[in-house]
Amino acid sequence: MSFRLPTTLLALALLAGCATTPRQPVAVAPAVPAASTAPAAVAANDNLNAVAWSQTAIEHDLIYLQTYRDAQARLLAALHDRHWDALGKGDRTTPLRGLKPAVILDIDETVLDNSPFAARMVQGNHEYNEADWAAWCREENARALPGAVEFTRFAAKHGVAVIYISNRAKDLDQATLANLRKAGFPVSGPQSFLGLGTVVDGCEQAGSEKGCRRQLVARHYRVLMQFGDQIGDFVDVLANTADGRRKAVADYLPWIGTRWFVLPNPTYGSWEPALFNNDWSAAPEQRRRQKIEALRAQ
Repeated sequence: MSFRLPTTLLALALLAGCATTPRQPVAVAPAVPAASTAPAAVAANDNLNAVAWSQTAIEHDLIYLQTYRDAQARLLAALHDRHWDALGKGDRTTPLRGLKPAVILDIDETVLDNSPFAARMVQGNHEYNEADWAAWCREENARALPGAVEFTRFAAKHGVAVIYISNRAKDLDQATLANLRKAGFPVSGPQSFLGLGTVVDGCEQAGSEKGCRRQLVARHYRVLMQFGDQIGDFVDVLANTADGRRKAVADYLPWIGTRWFVLPNPTYGSWEPALFNNDWSAAPEQRRRQKIEALRAQ
């Protein structure tokens, strides 16, 4: 026979049991700092992947080796063809007859590797400025890019003048020539470096375009080949827009890989401002938005 407590006593017993059972702690969410006290997020530097690729990807080095080796294999044939010339129609101002042979090379990201300077900008999350660039150039520590020394030495050995046309300022000429020599490049003298600010009689310089300096070379040399990482290293660009850049090279597509040798540079160049109407005064966020809008998703 079962023993049952009266209903009132049973209820009191249950209440007493609940009163003596230890209570479990209640989890409390941590306080979230007010928005005004949270640290500001640092915008990612858009150049990170480009600089990392330039410095670490074996594909980068192989492209340079491939380009310079191919050029070297073609150089002697170009040398012996007296009608061969790699200057565009606007730059060839002197007849070829009797001219000595030469090759024209840009310097930065064509023969010298400035990726350490770009890496400093990424690590410090700041943009390019002339003072830091000049200081880097004066360090004279840029290394030779793969294949470039071998090609230029081969050219010089076969009596081909090696001429460097660069948009480094003319006052960086001594540091630049010293860096080239340290890296092993043939340098025949100061006349082999035509920097930004070089005065060319009878030719009016347009911004940083290299046309006047190419015309100066044309007065003394038959140019066998040109090398660069920008369209402006080969021909003046009248309108720095996507369409204008395509038009600038349209007549010379058969020369790519035979007379003109183009090298990769994803870290900087005139291709970038072409995406935001060449307006460097625009805020970084606005320039970045316009670059994103220029992307094709299909």
